[in-house]
Order: sequence, then structure tokens, then C-alpha cells
Amino acid sequence: MTAALRRIDPPSLARQLRAAPAMTRPLMLEIVKSCRRLPSLGQGERRARVQRLIDAEAWTDAALALMEFELPLWQVRRIAYDEGEWHCALSRERELPDWLDAAIEAHHGDLALALLSAFIEVQALAVEVSRPSVPTVRPVPDSLYEPVACENFS
Repeated sequence: MTAALRRIDPPSLARQLRAAPAMTRPLMLEIVKSCRRLPSLGQGERRARVQRLIDAEAWTDAALALMEFELPLWQVRRIAYDEGEWHCALSRERELPDWLDAAIEAHHGDLALALLSAFIEVQALAVEVSRPSVPTVRPVPDSLYEPVACENFS
């Protein structure tokens, strides 16, 4: 099992996010632990920015910053508030019409938790896509095999 698969348990983290009534520092730190790119940033400005946002409990801004660093190919397509819940959609093709786009959607009563729920779904999707569905096997060359042209032009 790769390090990325060991570090992140999207179903468990997704359940925690759905069950949480509001964002907390321990939950945010758990999400940061699931990140694959952020640790490679070392003590750079980006990592410091995320840490400052977490320290200030600016959960929505921290969620957006994590998305920017961890999912550079994904963008927020839609954020809407309806009947007491925030709905968030992330997309790789934001300019496509809704009906053509394969956006990842999540919802929660707390905006930061809605954003992070979609974030975790995209991370889980990225892990699934990176693993091949069928194992690849390299053919072993046979010493007796030699290609032969057998065309008859007469």
C-alpha cells in the first residue's frame, strides 16, 4: 500500500465531516494530515498561510487555501445556501454547462464543512484514479519467438 493510501482514509474522514456540527481545530488538523502536497511545501509561505488561517480559526479561508494547494486542477464551481445548508460543487471544467460537467458536490450546514466534504471526495477520487483497475503484466520475451513476414505476393 502506498504512503498516500495509508495516510488518507476518505470514508472515515467524510463521515467525521458529515457528523460534525461545526469545524473544530482537531478536525481541521486531521484534514491537513490527509493532504499529500502540503507536507512537501516544507515551511514555505503557502504552508505558513494555511497555518495562520487555522490559528485564526478562519475555517472557510483555510478550506479554500487547502483546495488551491492540494487540488490545483480543481476549482469551486458553485457555492449556494438553500434551506439551511451550504451546497458546494468542485469541478475541473468550470466553463462547461452544468449538465456536461462532472462536478463533485457536497452539502452541510457549515460552509467550511461543505467545502471540505467536497475536498475529501475529490481526494478520494484522485486516489482511486491513480490505481489501475487491472494489474499490468509485462510479457516475458520468448527466446524461440521471432516475428516472420508471411505475405504472398504471387
